Amino acid sequence: MIEVRPFAELGGGDHGWLHARHHFSFAHYYDPARMHWGPLRVWNDDEIAPHSGFATHHHREMEIITYVRQGAISHKDNLGNQGRTEAGDVQVMSAGTGIAHSEFNREDTLTQLFQIWIQPDQIGLPPSWGTKPFPKGHRAGSFVTMASGYAEDLDALPLRANARLAAATLQAGQSTQYALEKNRKAYLVAASGSFEINGIMANTRDGVAVREVELLHITATADSEIILVEVA
Repeated sequence: MIEVRPFAELGGGDHGWLHARHHFSFAHYYDPARMHWGPLRVWNDDEIAPHSGFATHHHREMEIITYVRQGAISHKDNLGNQGRTEAGDVQVMSAGTGIAHSEFNREDTLTQLFQIWIQPDQIGLPPSWGTKPFPKGHRAGSFVTMASGYAEDLDALPLRANARLAAATLQAGQSTQYALEKNRKAYLVAASGSFEINGIMANTRDGVAVREVELLHITATADSEIILVEVA
């Protein structure tokens, strides 16, 4: 099964400083048919105005991945961590037993990002945070794993979940594949561009929910940056 969820049909709202679209039920958006995709609980498509952001707030027992599409986001938490994650790069916050943090766009331009929440397999552990650059040139033509719950993914940021986040940059007409083990699911979004997946078309910022398909054939129909989350 491959289901395209058009960007125009996503939930969300305009909060002035924040324009948000939600692939799954979140905040004031509720759709009982779109609560999660396996342990993938949240995929928010956020646009944050310059010099604004999320004031200090708390999380617990959730793996929170931020993929920056444009601009940058600055993180600060009560563990003493702070850092700036730029476009194309990733940060992972394992909320664990509890963490308080803030996220601000301290730039003079708009920041666009995906915030992705995955329910952890391991709970009761101390919170942690990390960020890492992933140059787009290193993932030209194929998927590169950026965050993972698997020890063999040595270059990825660690997750406390049976999941992976990967990304690929494809030129128009270029193709790649992604294999899924039996009984695993995937969710894909093009941060830019458009693509066909097993012959089904998806446009920029559409969601594509996949299950019961073991090999994904992906062809870019325009220069594209594609983000994929794989879960059990």
